[in-house]
Amino acid sequence: MTAVLIAGLIIVAALVAWVALQNAQSQRRTQSVESQMTELRRDLQTMATAQAQSAGQIASIGQSVTQRLDSVTKTLQDGVSQSAQISAQSQAAMANELKNSQQTLGEIQKQLGAVQLAGSQMSQTAETLQNILGGAKTRGSLGEVTLERLLEDCLPKNRFARQHRFSSGEIADAVIFLRDKLLSIDSKFPLDAYRRIAEEGEEARRAFATAVKNHADAISKKYVLPEEATLPVALMFVPSESVYYELLMTTDAKSTPLDEYCRSKNVVAVSPNTLYANLQIILMGLQGMQIEENAKNLRANLAGLQSQLRKFVDPFEKLGTHLKNAAQSYAEADKRFEKAETSVEAMLAGDSVPQIAGDPQGTLALPVASKQSA
Repeated sequence: MTAVLIAGLIIVAALVAWVALQNAQSQRRTQSVESQMTELRRDLQTMATAQAQSAGQIASIGQSVTQRLDSVTKTLQDGVSQSAQISAQSQAAMANELKNSQQTLGEIQKQLGAVQLAGSQMSQTAETLQNILGGAKTRGSLGEVTLERLLEDCLPKNRFARQHRFSSGEIADAVIFLRDKLLSIDSKFPLDAYRRIAEEGEEARRAFATAVKNHADAISKKYVLPEEATLPVALMFVPSESVYYELLMTTDAKSTPLDEYCRSKNVVAVSPNTLYANLQIILMGLQGMQIEENAKNLRANLAGLQSQLRKFVDPFEKLGTHLKNAAQSYAEADKRFEKAETSVEAMLAGDSVPQIAGDPQGTLALPVASKQSA
């Protein structure tokens, strides 16, 4: 019984504790709900106040919007009327512009027709030029003509010659006379090998390098002839700037630049522009040699004049001696003449005849007339 009673008391105590706990939780919940309700009331009051203020602001905004709409409506009406005027003016301007555009298009069509005609003529000219340059002989003639024009423009006619023949039988396209030396120039135009570079690439470039090296070898062998008074160098004239540029930019199979290979063979590759510059330098050298020759001639003439002056010294000194003696004789004669003049004046005045110096006997004195005879 006692155990049952104790168990019952424990259960009752637990129930009381649970009820107390539930009551406490209920009170906390109630307080939380009341707090939330209080905050909700404040929020509702705040919202009511804000709504009242918003209503006033909305009314003010509505009035402002109404005023602005009235202003915009008036502006739109004015804009519509102005737009009508502008539209009419724009239509007139567009009509004029269309008319001008049609005229301009007509002129452009005429110009395009002229351009097409010019292009057709240029195409025909290019085709003709290509046909002209098609043969190696024709290209060689073109290079020779270009070379001749450059020589004529830069040098005196007596300083160069075309188609110069050496004793070996080889004929250079041109030579330049440098006092007692000759500078050989040969015109080469490897156009075929150059054209193939754009189509065949590296293989054609190797063929181009081979052609240039063969030209350099031939020029070195044929036209560098010191035994015939040539300079130890010759010029290879390439009458095309594009081919000359390709020559400068190309290397052979040993990675040696072509221009360096040419120089190793005592051959200098030149284009029309670089040849013109070289000819100007040669012209200055020729003028310098002419000045030197003139200076030598002048020196020889001055030496001859000096020799003649030396020969003239002795006769001139003798002439000076004679002139000095003549001057002394003249001075002495002048003194005697003055004394004689004095004696004549004295005689005319009736005075005694003075004796003249150097004539103590008075033989030079004139007889004085007596007063009676006078």
